[in-house]
Amino acid sequence: MKKYGSVLFLILLVTALFTAGNSRGASMAAGIDKVDINLDNAAELQRLPGIGPAMARRIIEYREANGPFERIEDLMEVKGIGEKRFLTLRDLVTVGSAVNKTAGNKKEKEK
Repeated sequence: MKKYGSVLFLILLVTALFTAGNSRGASMAAGIDKVDINLDNAAELQRLPGIGPAMARRIIEYREANGPFERIEDLMEVKGIGEKRFLTLRDLVTVGSAVNKTAGNKKEKEK
C-alpha cells in the first residue's frame, strides 16, 4: 500500500510541475494576457517563445520604421520571423487597438 502512495504522489508532483510550467502558455493561447506587438516593450515581447533581446529589438525597430502592425501576420515581415516561428506566436500576440487609432487618424486627416 505504501508503494502505491509513493507512486501516486510522484504522479501528482510531475503533473503539478508540468501544469505550472505551461500555465502562462495556456492562458496566453486562451486569449488571456496576449502580447501587443504594437505597444509592448522589449521585455514584454521577450515573454514570447523564441523571442530574445535581438528579435524583440527587431520587432520594435520594424514598427518604429513602418508604423503599427495592421495584422499579426505582418510579423513575418520582420527579419528572422518566418512562417514556422509565426505559427508558434500567432495565438499569443495581438495588434491591440493601435491600428484602430491609426485608421481613425487617417480618416480624420482625409476630411
